Amino acid sequence: MQITRLATPTHETVLRVHDASIGLTGFIAVHSTKLGPAAGGLRMRPYDSEDAALTDALRLSEGMTYKNAAAGLPLGGGKAVIMGNASQKTSAQLLTFARAINTLEGKYWTAEDMGMSPSDMALLATETKYVAGLPDGPHASGDPSPITARGIFESIKVTAKHRFGNNVLTGRTIAVQGLGHVGTYLCEFLHEAGVNLILADIDAKRVAELAAKYNAQTAGPDDILTVKADIFVPCAIGAILNKDSIGKLNVAAVCGGANNQLATAEDGVRLHARDILYAPDFVANAGGIINVATEVLAIDNRAAYVDEKLAAVVDTLGRIFSRAKTLDCSPADVAVAIVDEMLADKAA
Repeated sequence: MQITRLATPTHETVLRVHDASIGLTGFIAVHSTKLGPAAGGLRMRPYDSEDAALTDALRLSEGMTYKNAAAGLPLGGGKAVIMGNASQKTSAQLLTFARAINTLEGKYWTAEDMGMSPSDMALLATETKYVAGLPDGPHASGDPSPITARGIFESIKVTAKHRFGNNVLTGRTIAVQGLGHVGTYLCEFLHEAGVNLILADIDAKRVAELAAKYNAQTAGPDDILTVKADIFVPCAIGAILNKDSIGKLNVAAVCGGANNQLATAEDGVRLHARDILYAPDFVANAGGIINVATEVLAIDNRAAYVDEKLAAVVDTLGRIFSRAKTLDCSPADVAVAIVDEMLADKAA
């Protein structure tokens, strides 16, 4: 295994992890440890290039700094990525990557993300103690997806209240892009709330199954950006909100689970200019890392801790919306400013 430390002006530590003999190339990015050890998931997907994988790790790790801070967690921001098809990952790749995580000596804690499962986390745990999202153990938090979905659902209700005047979702039309673990759990919450769903995913079979289950309409992965709905809920890849896609949106609000939904900071301004209320993703989707934090921090009463932190997230999102309305600016800008103030205070 070769571990190369990469120089970057924006992050505390970035490692390239490589072992050609087992087909392993990946990155570990630690953006900030000002508030505590960096925490963020490990994802595996077939990136087009090493540059694309590194860019994803850098963006996601910075997003985790903001997410953890906004959720009031004593954790910094980090992320890890492995290049490759997750369905073809090997134990050798995961165990080698776990040894790379160990070299950071607790500066970074990993957890489940795209392409990973609790059983994968259990395998990592045989080589490193700096892993959460385990299926069993004294403080095991398991799959974070249900808690992530719950937090997004509550955030959608807050978004509806500030956009439409009330948080009643019954009869609302909501377009969901991405039906992975989080998206699937979220659809169940939304269906039970009486929402008319429009569903999209690159897996056509998955779309058909959930559409039948929830009597939902369907759209193509790209077409979902143009459908008429009350709220658009992106739960797939990041950078989905950009100059082109924002111009096509036919919704009053956006609130979803995907990380780094805005391609650039200017895209928050573009949404505001179109009078589309945007729930900053690192606030709305914080449920998963709150769940993971109970394991990293060895919280005994996990359920109570999760409930308390989720309630605080909902309150924070409401305050962000209110301040953005007063200042007539994008909620994304307000959310970033709030966290920047917190980090500056910690550094002082």
